[in-house]
Order: sequence, then C-alpha cells, then structure tokens
Amino acid sequence: MGKLGDMANKAKEMAKGHPDQADKGVDRVERMVDERTGDKYDAQTDKAADAARRSYGSGDATDR
Repeated sequence: MGKLGDMANKAKEMAKGHPDQADKGVDRVERMVDERTGDKYDAQTDKAADAARRSYGSGDATDR
C-alpha cells in the first residue's frame, strides 16, 4: 500500500483507540466546513461525518 494508504490506516487505528477525541475532531471539522460554506453543504457534511465515525467504530454515528 502507498504512503497515503498507510497514513489513513494508522489514523483509523488511532481513532479506534481514542474514539472520544476522534469524535471531537470530526465535530470540529464538520462545524468549520459548515461555517465556511454557510451551511450550503450541511447534508453532505453530516453524511461524511457519520461515515468517518463508522470507519473507526464510534457509537455516536447515529446519535447526531
């Protein structure tokens, strides 16, 4: 696997080990994108955030 794939796998493993911190990061990024785009892509950012949470097994993926 290439360097980018290796980095993505490492990030996913770290998120699995620290799901609360990963959730905070996902929330922060989602808010930032929504603010910068004037909520124009809110549905897409919600979907992306949920997918990110599912990728590392967060239990909060459907709670938001």
